[in-house]
Amino acid sequence: MSNNASILIRASGHTRSNRKEHSRQQALWVAACLVLLATVALAGEVAAQDRAPAQLPPTPTDVKPGSITLEDVPYPYAVLYLPMTVYGQDVRMAYMDVAPSGQPNGRTVVLLHGMNFFGEYWTGTIDVLRKQGFRVVVPDQIGFGRSSKPIIPYNFHDMALNTRKLLQHLGISKAAIVGHSMGGMLTARFAASYPDMTERAVIYNPIELTDPRWERPWRSTDEAYKQTLGLTYQQAYQGIARYFVTGWKPEYEKYVRIHYAWTLSGDWPRFAMVRTLVQQMTYLDPVVYDWPHIKVKTLVLGGDKDGANFPDRAKHIADTIPGAELVLIPNIGHVPHFEAPDLFYKALLKFLNSDAAMPMQKPANR
Repeated sequence: MSNNASILIRASGHTRSNRKEHSRQQALWVAACLVLLATVALAGEVAAQDRAPAQLPPTPTDVKPGSITLEDVPYPYAVLYLPMTVYGQDVRMAYMDVAPSGQPNGRTVVLLHGMNFFGEYWTGTIDVLRKQGFRVVVPDQIGFGRSSKPIIPYNFHDMALNTRKLLQHLGISKAAIVGHSMGGMLTARFAASYPDMTERAVIYNPIELTDPRWERPWRSTDEAYKQTLGLTYQQAYQGIARYFVTGWKPEYEKYVRIHYAWTLSGDWPRFAMVRTLVQQMTYLDPVVYDWPHIKVKTLVLGGDKDGANFPDRAKHIADTIPGAELVLIPNIGHVPHFEAPDLFYKALLKFLNSDAAMPMQKPANR
C-alpha cells in the first residue's frame, strides 16, 4: 500500500509539474499571438494610411464652376465631333482620332471610357498604342466628356450603335474594342451586336459582373437624382479614391476637382439628371447575357483587388465567353492603367499582337 501511495504521490507531483509547464507555454503562446496581432494591426493601419488619408480632405476654395462639356479640361489630341440625332435631339459625339507615331500596322484600337471618366484619361494608353503602329479612336459617349448631355433613356444598345456610326464615319470596317469599367460593359454589347466590326475585344475591369436586378433593390430615379444633385467634394473624393489600392497620388485629385467643379455650374441640375440616368442604365440594361454571344477573340483583364469578388467573377466572365483569356494584375485596383501602367500595357499589347489580324483599313492621316 505504501508503494501504491508512493506511486500516486509521484504521479500527482508529475501532473502538477506538467500543469505548470503547460501554463507557462500557454502564457508564452498567448504573448506571442498578441505581439503578432499587434504587428498585423499596425501593418494594416499603415497600409490603410497609405491608401487614403485618415481624414477626408477639406473642400478646396480655389475650385471654379466647371464646364459640363469639359471645354476647360485639356485633351491630349484634337477633339473632333460627329453630329447625330438621338431621341429627336440634335447632339454631337466628341472623339479623338489619333494616327500612329510608329510604323503604321494598319490596325485600329477603340478605347471606351468608364462612367466617372472620359477620353482624356486614356492619354498614356493612346501614346503607347500609337508608338506600336496603331490608329487609336477615343470617343466620349453621348452624356460624357465633351459630347452633348441630353436627357434621354440611356442604354448600351444606343451607345454601341453610336460607336458603330462613328467607326463607319471614319471609314473603319474593323477594330479592336477596349473598354474599361462601364466601357467594359459597352464592349460586351458592341462585340455581341457587331462581331463583323470587332477584330477582338478587351473587357477591362468591368462593372456589374452579375445581373444587379437580383443583387440589390431598385432605387427610384428621383431618389438617385437627389443624391447625385447633392454631391460634395468629399463624396467626389471617395468616389475616385476607392479605385486605388496602392495609395493616393496627387494626379488623381484633378478628377475629384473636375467632378466637384460640375456641381458649382449653373448647368449642374440638368447634368446631375444625365449622370443619374446613366447610373440607372447599368442597373436596367445588364450585359451578363451578352457574354455567351461574344464570338470574337476576347481578353478579360483587370486588377485583382477591384473588390473582394472580382477575381472569381472575372473568371466567370472568361469562362462564359467562348475561348476568352483572363489576365489579373496582382495587388491592383480598378484602374490598372493608372496604378500599374507597365503591367497593363504589357498585357494589352501581348493580346493585341497575338495572332494579329490583317489590316482592315488605312491609318488616319491626322
